[in-house]
Amino acid sequence: MREREDEWTGLMRAALMGDDAAYQRLLRGIAPVVRALARRGLARAGQAVDQAEDIVQEILLAVHLKRHTWDANAPFAPWLFAIARNKLIDALRRRGRRVFVNIDDFAETLAEEPAAETPSTREVATQLAQLPSRQRDVLQLIAVDSTSIKDTAQKLAMSEGAVRVALHRGLASLTARLREK
Repeated sequence: MREREDEWTGLMRAALMGDDAAYQRLLRGIAPVVRALARRGLARAGQAVDQAEDIVQEILLAVHLKRHTWDANAPFAPWLFAIARNKLIDALRRRGRRVFVNIDDFAETLAEEPAAETPSTREVATQLAQLPSRQRDVLQLIAVDSTSIKDTAQKLAMSEGAVRVALHRGLASLTARLREK
């Protein structure tokens, strides 16, 4: 392992000095290792490992584009693995974590559970009326009338940030009031 890292470091130093053959050897040497890292990362995340090649290409492209940022006095492998980890994380975030479960497997369990009690429309309206006017107006426009935050801000002559704060506070207050009931 240490020999390989030393070799990569030497090849990268030579590549930065203009040795194209060293750069090609470096890329050929790191590709299988990066591929294995991508496959392992995808498998750990419950994703299909057949997507690893896309991530490998992103990693190799990032190495190529960012090679000037590597410190020639530092070992190459930690720099490479940091890029690989970040590219894998980016790819997983783009894909999202999707788990599909057949609902038929839980039909009996779902049928047995009692329905959760939800507050009536009248209870919500009563509690909404007791909120401060700004919060009430924001909640009315956004939650009831489906107005966007931008349009709500314009209608109420508020900044969008103030609308978001009022919305959050109003929802928190409304939730707390309804739970007390």
